Amino acid sequence: MRRPGPRGRVVSSAPSATAARGAWSNTRLLLLFMVVNFADKAVLGLAGPDIMRDLGLGREEFGTAQSAFFALFSLSAVGVSLLTRRVRTTVLLLAMALLWSVAQLPMLWTAAGFGTLVATRVLLGAAEGPSAPVAVHHLYGWFPQRDRTLPTAVLMVGAAAGVAVAAPVLSAVIAWWGWRWSFGLVGLAGIGWAAVWVRRGGQGPLAPALPGRDAKAVTEAAAVTEAEDTAGPALRRILRSPTVLAAVLGCFAAYWHMSSQLTWVPDYLRTDLGWNGTLAGAAVAAGALANGAVLLGHGLWERRSARRTDRVPRLPSGAGAGLLMLVAAGAVAVFAVAEPLWARLPMLVGPMALSAVMMTVAQTACGRIVPAGRRGPVLGLVVGVASLGGVLSPVLLGRVIDAAPTAAAGYERAWLLTAALLAVSGACAAVFLRPERDARRLGVAADTAPAPGVHVA
Repeated sequence: MRRPGPRGRVVSSAPSATAARGAWSNTRLLLLFMVVNFADKAVLGLAGPDIMRDLGLGREEFGTAQSAFFALFSLSAVGVSLLTRRVRTTVLLLAMALLWSVAQLPMLWTAAGFGTLVATRVLLGAAEGPSAPVAVHHLYGWFPQRDRTLPTAVLMVGAAAGVAVAAPVLSAVIAWWGWRWSFGLVGLAGIGWAAVWVRRGGQGPLAPALPGRDAKAVTEAAAVTEAEDTAGPALRRILRSPTVLAAVLGCFAAYWHMSSQLTWVPDYLRTDLGWNGTLAGAAVAAGALANGAVLLGHGLWERRSARRTDRVPRLPSGAGAGLLMLVAAGAVAVFAVAEPLWARLPMLVGPMALSAVMMTVAQTACGRIVPAGRRGPVLGLVVGVASLGGVLSPVLLGRVIDAAPTAAAGYERAWLLTAALLAVSGACAAVFLRPERDARRLGVAADTAPAPGVHVA
């Protein structure tokens, strides 16, 4: 039985095990969604040396092919996120998965060359650009504000898991069947996920109402959310807030770092250190596992902190994320200049992973200061602008590497440039990323709805 709760929201008069199962079932499905998503992103870097050899490409040309992925990434992230106000996220997620899967398959054709590679990467980026903000927006339809950090972290773990799974599996596929089949494998995996999503994906009870829908088709909670959104702060005030600006800069640096690792670490390990493809893939997988451990550990810590009943002061999440990025910047600098290999590699599978925390913190922070009805567009704008770091990183670092007298010198300069960007963005996040303060200033109340399955007296 359901009855009106605080501020007109609808709450359960008894624990809803079905709602709880639905929330975490969708979280697991979206975890797999991100696994496939980032396996798609990783495939080009893992197959890079073989592609450059077979297609006769230099590093700058290869960096251009990698950047082609981001050509429509930002525009698509913004455009599709705006559609969340009129189209259900379940439909958008299905369409994206099918489109990016189809985009991989042309590379199975033996005559497909550099032009086909660039064209398919552009299409892949257009399909994957909105994936993170739309997935987060969908997930927040299942969880109230205080419980969102852990499921957001689980979602972001999919990024690390995608690379961790892809690195050894795709490296083996490349070694046994050639690099073209690595594209085919991730394409088929995406189609398989879409088939499961059609049967198991669902909209959450906290999802905002959509204009033009039958009133009976939306929950009372969604209708209240829509009314609150109408009276909320102007979009330009939200986008100009220090929290959003610091989140964009922090995510820009995180995307730059992620893209530089996916593109250039496999080539660096193989060409500069002389490793074979299998060993390089294992190192990349270890780094991705470290990212996943950091994200999950941070999510569990934040959930524990949010549910503490004492009033012991703690470091604001923005300040904590900024300090972690500063540590990651130092680790990248050590990775760039340390002479002994034993001092360099632990950076790759350890503190360099700390920059990934900004992906979770930035999205939960922006979600806190935005009314639910505007959340999808704002998250899309944040990711759309921040993902320009992924556009610029492969090309600019490729030029830096090729312009140096040796590849080793070029890679040192590239990693130091990345370290400087992480340091600047981390310092800005530590000072300016304050979602609770900006939410109070904008007049955006916290979502006080209960978590799925929680009894409200």
